[in-house]
Amino acid sequence: MSGARRDRGSATLWGVAFMGLLMAVAMGVATVGVARVARHRVNNAADLSALAAARLVVVDPDGACGKAAAVALGNGVDLAECTISDEVVDVRTSLAITLPVVGSRALTGRARAGPERVDPGAPGVIDQVELD
Repeated sequence: MSGARRDRGSATLWGVAFMGLLMAVAMGVATVGVARVARHRVNNAADLSALAAARLVVVDPDGACGKAAAVALGNGVDLAECTISDEVVDVRTSLAITLPVVGSRALTGRARAGPERVDPGAPGVIDQVELD
């Protein structure tokens, strides 16, 4: 039997194996992409929730965390924790995702927001303006 007859059809097997490898790599890239998008989503929701609560913390401290929960829910995540101390809001958000190989995971995001504190003695801070 010649060498050409023994190798007949081997290119098909190599092609199928290569396609399987490409599909596995594509699935891995897609899984990493889903996890990264979910991570950004939970962190962005925490940032927006903290800013929304900080906007209300001076006027309505009792309703600030309620607003943070509404903003988090509007972004598709859950508000896990909201604490207020000295007009600074600390927010934690969570999001449950299911990945193909890894299974279910919970992602968390954290953000703090509050009014800017200015030290009057700091360089560059003008205490009073003198007009000529």
